[in-house]
Amino acid sequence: MKISYLIFISFLFILLLFSITTYINYRQSRAVKANVEFVSTSGEIVRSTTRFQRNILNMVSGLRGYLLTGEKYFIQSYDSAAIENETILKELFTTIPDSSQRQRLTEISVLNNIWMDNFAAPLRQAKTLSIINDTNLHAFQKMYREKLLTGQEKEIQAKLTNKFREFSNYEYASRDDRKDVLARSVQNTGLISLYLTILSVLVSLIIVSFLAHRISSRILSMTNLANDIAAGNYSVHIPDDGKDELSSLSKVLNNMANKLSEYISTLKRKNQELDQFAHIVSHDLKAPLRGIDNVVSWIEEDHKDELSPKVNEYLRLVKERIVRGEALIAGILTYARIGKEVKQTEEVNVNRLLEEVVENVAYKKGLRFTIQPGMPTLYTERIPLFQVFSNLVSNAVKYHDKENGEIKIYHRDLGDGYEFFVEDNGPGISKVYHDKIFQIFQTLDDKGNFENTGVGLAIVRKILDAKNESIRITSEPGKGSIFSFTWSK
Repeated sequence: MKISYLIFISFLFILLLFSITTYINYRQSRAVKANVEFVSTSGEIVRSTTRFQRNILNMVSGLRGYLLTGEKYFIQSYDSAAIENETILKELFTTIPDSSQRQRLTEISVLNNIWMDNFAAPLRQAKTLSIINDTNLHAFQKMYREKLLTGQEKEIQAKLTNKFREFSNYEYASRDDRKDVLARSVQNTGLISLYLTILSVLVSLIIVSFLAHRISSRILSMTNLANDIAAGNYSVHIPDDGKDELSSLSKVLNNMANKLSEYISTLKRKNQELDQFAHIVSHDLKAPLRGIDNVVSWIEEDHKDELSPKVNEYLRLVKERIVRGEALIAGILTYARIGKEVKQTEEVNVNRLLEEVVENVAYKKGLRFTIQPGMPTLYTERIPLFQVFSNLVSNAVKYHDKENGEIKIYHRDLGDGYEFFVEDNGPGISKVYHDKIFQIFQTLDDKGNFENTGVGLAIVRKILDAKNESIRITSEPGKGSIFSFTWSK
């Protein structure tokens, strides 16, 4: 399976776990809201029931006060309480969803109506008529004794009180039950949410660890492959039979290693052939050059007096061309060997190295060398450094065109390396030729000058390139030249 698919599926799984947790919390919030609404409604029902019961008491008190005193304000209190109870009953029947509570409310309403129809209304009417004459008064007193003193009215009031108590107790009990259910639900939801969150985190860590190990281990194997290739081991291979993106990359790297192995083998073979060619050609060329030189020497020795000055001049030119040819062959061999010698590092005192360089350079009258005191001591390869200095100094001497000249050699510290300078006050070089002079067989002097082969600076550039060092030139016509190159400590 591709890594992108695996990451996507893992993300979906983790998202599913968090979605379930969110859904459970959402359901719990709905339950809490419903319970809050239930408690609020229950409280309103209890308050309305309490008002209803209080109004019944006010009606009983108002009726008794009117029956005893005949004052109409008692009846007004009775009527207002009765009207309010009608409204309360309508609201309660609309609000109460529980069927048992509705039954209790119906029983309370029936008992209240019985009391109003059988006791309150007749006694109220009889009391109103008793004011007119004594006959009605006697009828009222008789009814009063029958209705109130027999105890039936108290029995109905007692039933009402019990019904109200049952109604309120049931409502309080329902509210407590809902609170217990909600508390258990909240507790269970919290535990479930906690477990799901822990599970999500653990699964996420497992998935991330698996992916990190899977990807990092394979990337590490690819890094090791690249390091092995960089170290010259081209036969390495990554065993990977997967079908994901990294498997494709592994196959590409394996193919690259195989191709590099083939190319390097071919390159080594070609280099060996070139080395053999260079040695064979140089040997085959040196032999005829030495033969020509011998023939010219024999002609000069045997026919010296017979030769005209013009012929002697021609023979001199031939000898110079032979010297130049031998120098070219030696330069080619030196150029070809750069980077192939066995590296031998040793302690090199640059001051003593430069003294040896100056001693080996062909002396030119009027030139003075100035070497900065305190040149550093390096632990490096001596021969390449000697070749660089020797070619730069020889180049400065060879092209110097003044009777009195100076060649300065100095350095500066770069921290992890040094920069060395070879400065002369010779003819200088135009910027147009600053790159050209480092190409092999390229020289700015006349080709007839047998000393100039155009190999020296090319050798310098190749040595420095092989060591990842740099060289630059600062020069203008008539203002001399400064060659500077870097060398690691």
